[in-house]
Amino acid sequence: MKQEIERRKPENFKDYFALSVTTFGVGYLPLMPGTYGSAVGVLIYLGIAYGEAEAIASLTSNGWRLGQIDAWVHALMLIAFLLFCLLGVWAASRSTELLGNLDPSQAVVDEVIGQLIVFLFVPFGISWPFILTGFLLFRLFDVWKPYPIDSLQNLPAGIGVCADDILAGVYAGICLAVIYAVYISL
Repeated sequence: MKQEIERRKPENFKDYFALSVTTFGVGYLPLMPGTYGSAVGVLIYLGIAYGEAEAIASLTSNGWRLGQIDAWVHALMLIAFLLFCLLGVWAASRSTELLGNLDPSQAVVDEVIGQLIVFLFVPFGISWPFILTGFLLFRLFDVWKPYPIDSLQNLPAGIGVCADDILAGVYAGICLAVIYAVYISL
């Protein structure tokens, strides 16, 4: 449900920064901005996976143990993800006024967050069929909105914009984890 609110023009750097974080540059594309936002989440995941592979190669050649590297990479990624979620909620809160809607279709930071959550449920660097499955599962839960996902949109401002996608990401992540577990058990 899209609820219109009084729209205001961007006034300063914070407003423009919030809009850029909220839309990721794809929120204004026609037809399916949420799907484009999810695709941005997949691209971020792939970029991080590539970066992790490079870091492992570099650090192992400098004497680090693989377990050490995995622990530090995992910890740093979770901290970065938490900070990104907080930034996304703030940006979405500020952008609701700028876009004139409590859940604007241009806001895709929630899809980026939700899509990234999906991949927290499986080993890092999974193969492309699982990445595609995670993408499709997230889109399914984001559109379908089974209980209580739909009611989370009623929360105020940026929390309301992001909370439903966070839970959709959890649902999709659990499904992907089960699919992955069954696959490696065969």
